[in-house]
Amino acid sequence: MRIHGRCHCGNITFTLTWEPDPVEISARACSCTFCTKHSGVWTSNPHGSLEVACRDAARVNRYTFGTRTAQFHVCMDCGVVPVATSEVAGRLYAVVNIHAFENVPAAMIRIDTATFDEESGSTRLARRQRNWIGNVAFS
Repeated sequence: MRIHGRCHCGNITFTLTWEPDPVEISARACSCTFCTKHSGVWTSNPHGSLEVACRDAARVNRYTFGTRTAQFHVCMDCGVVPVATSEVAGRLYAVVNIHAFENVPAAMIRIDTATFDEESGSTRLARRQRNWIGNVAFS
């Protein structure tokens, strides 16, 4: 399945190739203040691939906080955060925000809450290596 997503104004777009085709897409509603305030509900498929494009890369803010192990790609025009990335052992990993999806029926998405406050830095990076999208390209 090819999942298309974008920020509200279309400056940041993505195509997530999800293989095999999902029956259900699990998503995590992170309880941190950034994700709560920006409606960050994240999903990933470690077997998939992600292509991200920015119409105007100068209008994308890469925001980091807390452990400084992830970058949230925030559109400076509309404020939407469609993608977050993390570099682990020299490789880029990513998750996408389900609220940016364009072509996925809401009935396919199952949202659970997630809290990562107690995770150590090494545990956090290991989880991302296992669960986040590891085939990521920016154009």
